[in-house]
Amino acid sequence: MKRRDFIHRTACAAGAAWIHRAAFAQRPLALPALSRKFSATDTVTLGKTGIQTSRLAMGTGTVGSGHHSHQTALGIKGLSDLLLNGYDRGLRFFDSADSYGSHPHVAEALKQVPRDKITVLTKTWARDPVSARADLDRFRRELGTDHIDICLMHCLTEDDWTNRYKGVMDVLSEAKEKGIIRAHGCSCHSIEALRAAAKSPWVDVDLVRINPVGAYMDADPDTVLAVLLEMRAAGKGIVGMKILGQGELRHRQDEALRFALSLNLLDAFTIGAESQSEQEDLIRRIAAS
Repeated sequence: MKRRDFIHRTACAAGAAWIHRAAFAQRPLALPALSRKFSATDTVTLGKTGIQTSRLAMGTGTVGSGHHSHQTALGIKGLSDLLLNGYDRGLRFFDSADSYGSHPHVAEALKQVPRDKITVLTKTWARDPVSARADLDRFRRELGTDHIDICLMHCLTEDDWTNRYKGVMDVLSEAKEKGIIRAHGCSCHSIEALRAAAKSPWVDVDLVRINPVGAYMDADPDTVLAVLLEMRAAGKGIVGMKILGQGELRHRQDEALRFALSLNLLDAFTIGAESQSEQEDLIRRIAAS
């Protein structure tokens, strides 16, 4: 791997944490009363894609890089059992990625549930058309499925990514036309990339980092929320990530979940549990918000 690519991927794996988040870490939040009750199992529609799934996605890469993550450390049976435990409790959204190494684990779970009941999201590091085509073929083999619901360009940081990586975008557009994927988009890891995504009509779904204290985000919460408002106005599907700040909000889970639900901007959000008890606790906390 080229040194430049290594540095880029390392920065993404580390979360490129917002430098001023410490100032927000302990501040009390005056969150508005929720307008209604929410459930992790609510059926939501992702923007204009027509894809319906559960509000809570089961993340498989809380900290993931190099084809490994906290979740894949559970082993294929351990993680597939965790996904199936969520399915049994009404969750329908599997969030995977090549860099997490979680495709075989998702494939094992998919063997035991109706494929049309599950939304499978994955992410590619491809930055050129040849790699993108190869990834789509490999991903489907690894996942054991003939189609992928959502394929995102992973960890974009450049403000000009919509021009720089147009070849990859064209490959994903062609795959969507052929029914290989149902929607395409990106996960952003800089405020510049996020702003570019908001302005791009190509983006169907955006995976965006958001939490009340700015932990592992692209900018302070108010700055990010302004971009999300633009995305919402454009009808994009918005899936929140880093809801618990990659563990920094483990002792403020109720506050973080209530914040995410109160925004009225996120169609869904992904959180990676590491045990069945943790997963079931998340489901209970969302219902109690």
